[in-house]
Amino acid sequence: MKVNMTGILLAGGKNSRMGANKAFLEIDGIRLIDKTINIYREIFSEIIIVTNDPLSYMEFTDAAVVTDIYKGKGPLGGIYTGLFYSKHNYAFVSACDMPYLNKDFISYLANQTGKHDVIVPELDKGYQPLHAVYSRNCLPSIKRLLLMDKLKITGFYRDMRVLAIGEEQILPFNKDGRLFQNINTPEDVEQLAKI
Repeated sequence: MKVNMTGILLAGGKNSRMGANKAFLEIDGIRLIDKTINIYREIFSEIIIVTNDPLSYMEFTDAAVVTDIYKGKGPLGGIYTGLFYSKHNYAFVSACDMPYLNKDFISYLANQTGKHDVIVPELDKGYQPLHAVYSRNCLPSIKRLLLMDKLKITGFYRDMRVLAIGEEQILPFNKDGRLFQNINTPEDVEQLAKI
């Protein structure tokens, strides 16, 4: 059953290290974007793709394709834009270059909303802000940072009610340790092909 939540896919990166649009890279014969959108279709009642290249995403007729409200502000600007256009109070946000998204884990995060504004996985190395649930309550704090050009994604967390999901809760969904892996370079793609 779908939840009344928006699935936001950030697909606006410059892809400078990859030299190609990461969303359309094929891993195991499936484009990354198709893999993510298919998971989103199963969970969320609304899908939003945030991109600087909307024409490339016109094939996704069941998704709203939007462009950044504040240009050139990186992932934080993308999160703001997605939340701004979201019909629902809560949205799950992920980057377009994460091949190991886990439907069950995303559903688990989606069910933790309660009184929280941010539901974010936290590993030893820190938060995973591009694999997290945000409420529209975050919009004013994010906007303030964008206007000051402070673009660290977690910069607005101190203003919000944050629920960190620890390693113990993550582990059942992350047996192979690849859940939050993302792809930045052609070498990363080659490594995945060998696994």
